[in-house]
Amino acid sequence: MTTCRVLIVDDEPLARVSVRTLLAREPDIAIVGECADGASAVDAIRAERPDLVFLDVQMPGLDGFGVIREIGPDRMPVTVFVTAFDTFAVRAFETRAIDYLVKPFSDERFAATLARARELRFAQQLAQLLADRVAAGAYTSHLLVPTGTRTTVVPVETIDWIGADDYYAVLHVGLRTHLLRQTLTVLATELDPKRFVRVHRSAIVNLRFVRALEKTRDGGTALVLADGATVPVSRTGRERLGAAFGTS
Repeated sequence: MTTCRVLIVDDEPLARVSVRTLLAREPDIAIVGECADGASAVDAIRAERPDLVFLDVQMPGLDGFGVIREIGPDRMPVTVFVTAFDTFAVRAFETRAIDYLVKPFSDERFAATLARARELRFAQQLAQLLADRVAAGAYTSHLLVPTGTRTTVVPVETIDWIGADDYYAVLHVGLRTHLLRQTLTVLATELDPKRFVRVHRSAIVNLRFVRALEKTRDGGTALVLADGATVPVSRTGRERLGAAFGTS
């Protein structure tokens, strides 16, 4: 069982005791610190690097949102806001907090939040493992797609092709699609180039599912895939395809 390291941040001593008591029942939880203000929370997060933070919104001096601003949303641990007010909920979720507990909360509500935090932490650990493999020179074999409280694991060999939609990559897997907050440029570096080719600025294809190369009405080129999709091919994309198939 992997230990989850938790930091409790609240300016009310009784609130800290409440969270600490509930966490004490969990064998996989280790409380690495308690803070009564935002400034000390920033120091503790940087020093202890907790996996999970229960963070009060309103505190003297630096509030909960200020803590996230100081650390940076991308560098924050998994965060649960704990507060006596429900007026900050929308803003809290905009900072990527996974939940918003309004005091007083029930044991059942707290347990549901903790379960969500565990699932997200597992997904993060798996994502880091895959990233480490890529950094070590091994191409990724799975992509993780977070959707609400669920993370879908998509084996890359099942992906027909990948399209671009603003800041998202759209994974086409048979008749299903998954939205992944990732750019095609980054994905292209994580996927095996012997199997996946970027044929257009808006498309990466799995060579396994390529069925035909055809001319378009405007004189361009497109690929026909096994699922019936037609994907545009740029001039550079044609060169990459030629190299992948061993043709000129």
